[in-house]
Amino acid sequence: MTSETRTPSGTKTRTRFAPSPTGFIHLGNIRSALYPWAFARATGGDFILRIEDTDEDRSTQAAVDVILESMAWLGLDYDEGPFYQMQRIERYKTVLADLLAAGHVYPCYMGMAELDALRERQSVAKEKPRYDGTWRPEPGKLLPAVPEGVHPVLRFKNPQVGSVVWDDKVKGRIEIRNDELDDLVIARPAPLGQVGTPTYNFCVVVDDIDMGITHVIRGDDHVNNTPRQINIFKALGLEPPVYAHLPTVLNAQGEKMSKRNGAKPVTQFALEGYLPEAVVNYLARLGWSHGDDEIFSRVQFLQWFNLDHLGKSAAQFDEAKLRWVNAQHLKAMADDALASLVAAQLARLGIPPDDRLPPICALFKDRCDTTVALAAWAAAFYADVTVKPQDLSQHVTADIKPALALLAEKLGVCQWDKAGVATVIKEVLAATGLKMRQLAMPVRVLVMGTAQTPSLDAVLELMGREKVLQRLRAA
Repeated sequence: MTSETRTPSGTKTRTRFAPSPTGFIHLGNIRSALYPWAFARATGGDFILRIEDTDEDRSTQAAVDVILESMAWLGLDYDEGPFYQMQRIERYKTVLADLLAAGHVYPCYMGMAELDALRERQSVAKEKPRYDGTWRPEPGKLLPAVPEGVHPVLRFKNPQVGSVVWDDKVKGRIEIRNDELDDLVIARPAPLGQVGTPTYNFCVVVDDIDMGITHVIRGDDHVNNTPRQINIFKALGLEPPVYAHLPTVLNAQGEKMSKRNGAKPVTQFALEGYLPEAVVNYLARLGWSHGDDEIFSRVQFLQWFNLDHLGKSAAQFDEAKLRWVNAQHLKAMADDALASLVAAQLARLGIPPDDRLPPICALFKDRCDTTVALAAWAAAFYADVTVKPQDLSQHVTADIKPALALLAEKLGVCQWDKAGVATVIKEVLAATGLKMRQLAMPVRVLVMGTAQTPSLDAVLELMGREKVLQRLRAA
């Protein structure tokens, strides 16, 4: 006997993202939202958000808030939800009771101490540690006497023959023999006659059924859960969805990306000046490809995305590559839209911008890979700059100060636009015999606090006459 997955013909695509709110969400986690979101959008389907919060001891509202904030920042909008498993407990208990009545579930009185002892014996005997079916009812089998004061768990009566087989959209055909699976605990201890809190693998199946999920796209750490879930689908008389198990995202050291291994919350990337479009672009390529295309828009991504080009190998996160992708999107972004993001970064520095910010962004964005870096350039136009002593001693020498004084004099009366400033610079160069670099570098140091800037006339025009003269005369 085998279990094959299939997609009902003519069924609207319905995918889901089902995070557990037991810690902050990082880029490795959010990729498991990006692909099902993209598949739903690419096929005209629905994307559902489900919060799997049955681990009451570890689930927090703060973690839920970060999930919602991260998805909103990345533009991963959902059509239904968020649904919370803890609000569906009665529904799970109803289905459990039906399975119990149908003989697919049975009470098990083996306590943790007894189970630990069983596993220890199995380990010593070089056997796979697993529940041995002591309380599994079978025709003609005499069960042990029910111990006093012990509340049973409910176990799913897994088939003991045949295999579970599915065609994974990433990994290909997977087959697991049923005799490799023990009877899963699907409800925690409760007095006989009552149903305890259901466990993860059971709740997932009921949710996917009730929400009409057609495709489950998730991390490959769930592969071992899939045969158990398929068997529960079969016990309920239903076909499972199509599965696609995504390879792990590794950190720079080649370890699985996790908070423990230094992964940052998704929200941290927003604070650090990354663009959501760039993060979506980078994450899309972290396990999927469209030929050699590296940089693409969200619209292009959704036009191209399908499950046939998902990678089979683990992908490694590279923040330097992410910064490069971010730089490409930043350069291509409209100046007004970019200015609004830079304004938010300046606000964190207590700096109110003005209508010069869009042209400032246009002038400096080719030099920047984040809005934080761009805001650092823009800050020089609004706040005081600090010049390093070594830059002053190297560039603002006694020999150059007469030329700086002449420049300040002429800038004080010229027409204040790029052309007017450029004319003055040429006049000072002609009068002093200096080369452009000899004059420009000390001017940049005094005005911007650094010897390297874009075109000097454009920088001075945007800085404004009063501030330029003030900083030049400070020499």
